[in-house]
Amino acid sequence: MSGEDKMTANPREEVGKANNTELVKRLLIENYGYAPDLVYEIRGRYHKVYAWKPCIFEVKGPDRQGVYFARIESDGIRLSIEGSFLVGPKATKNVVELDDERARRYLAGESVEIGDRELHGWVIVKWRSYFLGSAKAKEGRLINYVPGDRRLRVEL
Repeated sequence: MSGEDKMTANPREEVGKANNTELVKRLLIENYGYAPDLVYEIRGRYHKVYAWKPCIFEVKGPDRQGVYFARIESDGIRLSIEGSFLVGPKATKNVVELDDERARRYLAGESVEIGDRELHGWVIVKWRSYFLGSAKAKEGRLINYVPGDRRLRVEL
C-alpha cells in the first residue's frame, strides 16, 4: 500500500488487522508529524484509543490501563484534550493557533472561523502555550468537538 493509499483508506477498517500501537503511531505521524512513545490500545465499538507508559509494577484493579487519548475516525485520528497535550508540543503539522477571542468562543463550544480555507481534516487547536483539543478543519472553519461537560461557560 502506498503512502497515498494509506491516507485515503478508512483507518477504522484497519482496527483489529494491525497492531494497535503501530496503527496509532502511523496515524499520528501522518496527521501531526509526531507520535509519543506510548503503548496504545483501541477499545470498543467507538474505536477509542487509550495510552500509557509501560511500568515495571503490575497494576490490578477494575479499571483498565491508560488515559483516553484519541478516537479512530473514518478519516483519521481525533485527539482528546489530553491527547492534544501529549502530541501538540512536538507536532510539526496540522496545529491551528487561535487568538484570545476565538479561543474563548471555541472553549464555549462554538465552531470558529480560521483564515486557511485549504486546511481540511483533524487538527490540534492551540491557544498561547495551551493545547485545547482537536477540531475538524473544513472550509475555513474549525468544527468544535469539545465535549459538553468540558465546555466553559463564558460571557461572549
